[in-house]
Amino acid sequence: MTKTTNPVVFTDKAECRDCYRCLRVCPVKAIRMENGQASVDSERCIACGTCIRECPQGAKSFRNDLERAIRLVEQNAVVAVSIAPSFAALFSGWQRRRLPSALRYLGFSYVAETSVAAHPVAVESLRLHAPNRSSICTACPAVVSYVEKYVPELVGNLLPVASPMVTHARMIKEKLGSDAKVVFVGPCVAKKAEAENCENEGAPDCVLTFMELSEWFERADIHLDRLEDSSFDEEPTGQSRLFPLPSGLTKTAEAGSDNLSSEVIAVSGIDDLNALLRDLDENAAKSLVEPLFCSQGCINGPGMPGKQKLFQNRNSILSYSEESPGKKQSQKISQNFLRANYKPAPIAGSKQFSESEIQMILEATGKTVQSDQLNCGACGYQSCRDKAIAVLEGLAEIEMCIPYMRRLAEQRTDRIIETSPNGIVMLNEKLCIISMNPAFRKMFFCSEAVLGKHVSYLVDPQPFEKILTGSQSLIEETVNHAKYSLVAHQIIYQLQAEKQIVGIFVNITGSRKSQEQLDKLRASMIQQAREMLEHQIKMAQELAMHLGQSTAQGEILIENLLKLASAESEKEDPKKRDSQWDIFTSK
Repeated sequence: MTKTTNPVVFTDKAECRDCYRCLRVCPVKAIRMENGQASVDSERCIACGTCIRECPQGAKSFRNDLERAIRLVEQNAVVAVSIAPSFAALFSGWQRRRLPSALRYLGFSYVAETSVAAHPVAVESLRLHAPNRSSICTACPAVVSYVEKYVPELVGNLLPVASPMVTHARMIKEKLGSDAKVVFVGPCVAKKAEAENCENEGAPDCVLTFMELSEWFERADIHLDRLEDSSFDEEPTGQSRLFPLPSGLTKTAEAGSDNLSSEVIAVSGIDDLNALLRDLDENAAKSLVEPLFCSQGCINGPGMPGKQKLFQNRNSILSYSEESPGKKQSQKISQNFLRANYKPAPIAGSKQFSESEIQMILEATGKTVQSDQLNCGACGYQSCRDKAIAVLEGLAEIEMCIPYMRRLAEQRTDRIIETSPNGIVMLNEKLCIISMNPAFRKMFFCSEAVLGKHVSYLVDPQPFEKILTGSQSLIEETVNHAKYSLVAHQIIYQLQAEKQIVGIFVNITGSRKSQEQLDKLRASMIQQAREMLEHQIKMAQELAMHLGQSTAQGEILIENLLKLASAESEKEDPKKRDSQWDIFTSK
């Protein structure tokens, strides 16, 4: 099938969460990883829709063609709808009888079941099956695309028969006229790509999933319980309504459905399909292979709304076929309606890489020897070698290897511990040393020789014993280890799951000494201030005493001067004056 210009399956990167789930489930690895984001490689994609069904975040979606279908109905006089037989899995008995009315209410002028074309397709497939070789039925477009792209050597085994969808569209256009438009509704996303294949002339003009049909009903406010019963415009032949189930093709062709027959092999699901195609020539020679890509058939298609209940859906298909048996006489149709042409379409640009290139990628993730290649599949690839090739192709990233990233994380953690300036020691439940970093060895003047010895060999074990007994869950204290000239702030706690005790020692010796020096300086300054104060008080007292003595002597001197001045004013006789002067000077 040719590549469509408008991709059918795509990624909503806003919802993608770097989980690799889509890559793990994609049967053809059509997922390209860039910066942890997954995108769909449309050239590799076969539109099987597996990633849509499996993505836990809903980041994978299929192209919505509802607006296109609405325009077809509004702009064309004759628009027919072909609805896949798996619709019986979605609607109960009374709902099935009213579904044709709902489809006509949407504007379709012709309403029919795709199973009308299932019978001629099944009969033609059996007719073209050569008895001397194995043949692959081509009703499932995902299987056809898978063979064309990934098993091109088996394209010759594909029966040149169109699918019921394409055949029915051609039949409708022949009946209603060349101007008629056809809309197909079913559970399959790959049908969108099949309808756009240039080889399928006369294919449906638009393909909707049952999800899109449900959305259309909701937008048009259509409720089946408000509508009347009606019938489809065509009735299929025989057991054609069983076509979407495993062995449905051979049952439709009334060729029997014995799954144990060596002549017919019915498989569903990619794992069984792969196993069969791998051994087709050896173990399935001369067999008619009836493959369905989805497990348990079309009832598990990615376009089915809601969570699927597979076996309940299967029973619904069986009951509908029993309740509404088709007409007995088959419809004669032109062989041109059934024609199909399938060609090998291997993925272009696939490059062969040398062994040295592959080894270079393996070595980059630490897989230098075979035993390191775990082939765990966590990245989405079956083997480490496949993932290395995908990296070279630009589809994968080295960081997608979970064991590699875990190892990097562990190495970074170890690096942090090894380079930490804080001493770290780990003890087992017997308080024996099992690990220590370089800072701890430096603090306590020890070497690896103390590994296995009791912690009391180096430090006081009491805080560790308190943690071990559970009397305390965390101890944080400052301890002076005098014999190591070390003052450490210690944090001790337990790793419950590992049954280990961790001790972290922060060296605060320098800051403690600085604090002690500061305290000494502060005390010295206070003492000096006190001595200075006492000295100033003493000086003040001495000055006061000397000042008192000087003041007393000054008073006597002033008194004598006053007396002398008084005597002179009275003009006392010289003898008396001399006598007083003698008295004054004698003082």
